[in-house]
Amino acid sequence: MPEPRLSVIVPVGPGETGIPSGLLADLRQIKGAWELIFVGCDPVAQQSLQQATRSIADCCSLRWLFAPAGRAQQMNLGATEARGEFLWFVHLDSRFSVELSEQLLINLQRYPERLHYCRLAFMNDGPASMGVNAWGANLRSRWLGVPFGDQGFALSRELFRSAGGYPEARYGEDHLLVWRLRQRGICLHECTRPLYTSARRYRNQGWIRLTLTYQWRWLRQALPELIRLIRLRYF
Repeated sequence: MPEPRLSVIVPVGPGETGIPSGLLADLRQIKGAWELIFVGCDPVAQQSLQQATRSIADCCSLRWLFAPAGRAQQMNLGATEARGEFLWFVHLDSRFSVELSEQLLINLQRYPERLHYCRLAFMNDGPASMGVNAWGANLRSRWLGVPFGDQGFALSRELFRSAGGYPEARYGEDHLLVWRLRQRGICLHECTRPLYTSARRYRNQGWIRLTLTYQWRWLRQALPELIRLIRLRYF
């Protein structure tokens, strides 16, 4: 099998007992030579999780890795072991079209020096008001340059490693990675095809409560990073 052009890295959180069949079906649509790396953190669930992904092993190079629980640690391990020229970090509850994967690969080849992300949309498994969240996230990404990890970050392996990978923070490792890259002068590029993510957490924890919690967290985390960016740019 030729060397993969793209490495898709999917972290699997604690308590996950299966891999969504919808995500596997979407992944099968990726064209060319590519590899798929799942990074789990629960050795007890290892056998059942690995068995659930055997159906996709015929169309890519499939590997399973295990790391201590923590999304940043898991994704960093996946990136360390990746062989592809480009890395695409995809969440377990994501869905996407073949048009998105094709557009993303074209964007990566045209602009390998940028951080790429996708336009966000929510599945129909949460509150009806999730359209407001998607609108706000896309506006924030486009005008403030702050996308989040559920928008499917993609970048060259070299760029990711030179930035030091995901900061191992208690939360917001994706948010912090964006700031680290921007502070290095890296530009962002939007894939205009939507990447769908589940809204179940908003349904389970309450739309207002979770929306306000996320807004407070990213704003509190962004302020010192913005100050650092301004200082690097003007002093």
